[in-house]
Amino acid sequence: MKHLKSLLIAAVLFVGMSQTVSAQAKVAHINVEELMTAMPEMKAANTQLENYGKTFETEYKAMVEEYQAKIKKYDQEAATVSDAINETRTQEVQEMGARIQQYQQNAGKEIQKKREEILKPILEKAKNAIQKVAKDKGYQYVLDSTVGSGVIVAEGPDLMADVKKELKF
Repeated sequence: MKHLKSLLIAAVLFVGMSQTVSAQAKVAHINVEELMTAMPEMKAANTQLENYGKTFETEYKAMVEEYQAKIKKYDQEAATVSDAINETRTQEVQEMGARIQQYQQNAGKEIQKKREEILKPILEKAKNAIQKVAKDKGYQYVLDSTVGSGVIVAEGPDLMADVKKELKF
């Protein structure tokens, strides 16, 4: 009876272990940043973002040049005008500096917004291809191995080549 009990316990443990091993998830990884950089659509997206940024840069440079010219002019005339005028000019220059800072912040936000808008369809295309390849190859999890993504060790299959093939490049 004691042997039967031990044999039964061993059988239950063996069955449990084999189910655990067969239930392990298949995991792969891919560097999404590298994939997106390699996608042909990124070249056009980067050009579009560069051009969009240049419109803000041109305006910003003009504002800064005007600001510097006023400061130079006001410094040269400071000794020959009244204190009231100098105070008004100081306030005007400070307000202009604040407007330039505000413009720079708004431009940064607008550029970021445009970047997200332009990259969203490219990211969706990459994501869909990754999901299709993962499903076709039977992976339950695909980790993003981009530096800084939180993946410390990425062992196992890299899906980069398969995803590039799916995207036809």
